[in-house]
Amino acid sequence: MNDLHKALGDISSIRRQVAQSTEFRGYGPATLAGTGLLAILAAGAQALWVPDPADHVSAFLSIWITTAVLSATLIGTQMKARARRIHSGMADEMMRTAVEQFLPSVGAGALMTFVLVRFVPAALWMLPGMWQVIFSLGVFSSCRFLPRPMAAAGAWYLLTGLISISLADNRALSPWTMGISYGVGQLLVAAILLFGAKEARDEV
Repeated sequence: MNDLHKALGDISSIRRQVAQSTEFRGYGPATLAGTGLLAILAAGAQALWVPDPADHVSAFLSIWITTAVLSATLIGTQMKARARRIHSGMADEMMRTAVEQFLPSVGAGALMTFVLVRFVPAALWMLPGMWQVIFSLGVFSSCRFLPRPMAAAGAWYLLTGLISISLADNRALSPWTMGISYGVGQLLVAAILLFGAKEARDEV
């Protein structure tokens, strides 16, 4: 029985190592592009309904948190179906690895938002820039099992986040600091994934 448990443990370890060293193809380019368009629509909604976000922080947060939840739901749903189709028996392990790579950034972003809203409301203008910087760290963490050019997307989010923070006032709450950064960023991610998928097909 001990030998059986050891063998099962070895198999699980091998599967984990294979999952961590295989390029993950569970993210769909069309879905990622859709989340970019969703960010642009959210920016338009903010411009229309929340012209002065500094005085309506709850409305600003509602728009962007709702957009983030919708995007995550779309990506997660599509990722599950796509990973099972492409990665077959390794799908669960690879999805777990993908989530583990990005989850710390999601948690950090949520905690940063709570702390600023609860304890430092005067610094809420920093939120868009901080979100983008933290998101860039998630992208960089995921780069090792995504197409190599994905680092460019991480660099984009880092750059836009730093630019947003450098505004140093409520201008950082403009709808387009979020709309442009995430709209263009997600379209860039989609293009990289699409190009990577074509390269993979050409190599077969």
